[in-house]
Amino acid sequence: MNSESVLGWLIAMGVPEELVSIGAEADDAWCLLRTESENGPGWEVFWREQGNRYDWASFSNEQVACFYLFGRLTWTQALRGVVGPVDVTNTPPQGTPVVR
Repeated sequence: MNSESVLGWLIAMGVPEELVSIGAEADDAWCLLRTESENGPGWEVFWREQGNRYDWASFSNEQVACFYLFGRLTWTQALRGVVGPVDVTNTPPQGTPVVR
């Protein structure tokens, strides 16, 4: 997963497209930005509201930043009941937890 594909994955999980901004800061959205520093390229993930950044996290790896954003937003979808366990009436892949 990278910055070009993460939005598609989030949309597939039911996250509204307008809640995510890739490559630019936008109010009332989770933002994923590439940054440059003396240590090289980096990635920032944060919620932006009224021009302020909240729940800011910084990463040196694009894939890690994307999976962080994906995991965080997918978790909120699970809490809302939009996504959940796989259908256990079929045989799940080996190692998949069984929800009863």
